[in-house]
Amino acid sequence: MVQYMPTRFDVSFAALSDATRRGVLEELGRADASITDLAEKFRMTLTGMKKHVGVLEQAGLVTTEKVGRVRTCKLGLRRLEEEAAWIERYRQLWNARFDELDKVVEELKRKEKADGLKKRE
Repeated sequence: MVQYMPTRFDVSFAALSDATRRGVLEELGRADASITDLAEKFRMTLTGMKKHVGVLEQAGLVTTEKVGRVRTCKLGLRRLEEEAAWIERYRQLWNARFDELDKVVEELKRKEKADGLKKRE
């Protein structure tokens, strides 16, 4: 694996680990918003929202632009394709493991049923 990926994943997943930050991304997916608007929407202080936006900005998920006294936030150019591919690999791995487990359980049920029939005879 390339050296920079774990650090990039750490930053991305850390940014996404907080419900407020995920909510901010959802809001910005609908429309750009000022930090003041976001703070009001999430019922938090401007300072608190600035910190959340800063984490999202550091991960490249949000960009901000200051015009006059208003700092407007919008979705960043960075997508989460690498992170989604990483998650997908693990989803496939777990699905394969559960499929194998289902086969084992079905085989055990079949044997149990066969053993039960033999005991009746």
